[in-house]
Amino acid sequence: MDPLFWPSETNSFRRFTPESLAAIEERIAKKKKQQAEVNWKNKDKRVEEDKLTPQLDLKTCKKLPSLYGDLPVELIGEPLEDFDPYYHDHKTFMVINKRRTIFRFTATPALCIVGPFNPVRKAAIKILIHS
Repeated sequence: MDPLFWPSETNSFRRFTPESLAAIEERIAKKKKQQAEVNWKNKDKRVEEDKLTPQLDLKTCKKLPSLYGDLPVELIGEPLEDFDPYYHDHKTFMVINKRRTIFRFTATPALCIVGPFNPVRKAAIKILIHS
């Protein structure tokens, strides 16, 4: 298979950190600003925009395709940045278990108090994804 047809993010599993959450928030703010400008310019016109949809091979509870490469052992069960373009500007992260099953979680505070980097929440996620 030609490497040009592979996803651009192949073998780039990155941990989900506070810096990646800040980058997501920046992208969301930038998108809202651009959307407001477009709405202002086209307020009289009905313009349909192209909506991005999630990739079918990266859906939750499906196995990670081998096309994305091998997941390093130290990243199994750890929060990772989502490499699906649809989730590029959503506050989500993904966790992949030993069987390469994809799980997605929101990065917003759970129960309005437990943030995504809280040790209790990390432990709960490990229990949830355990095969």
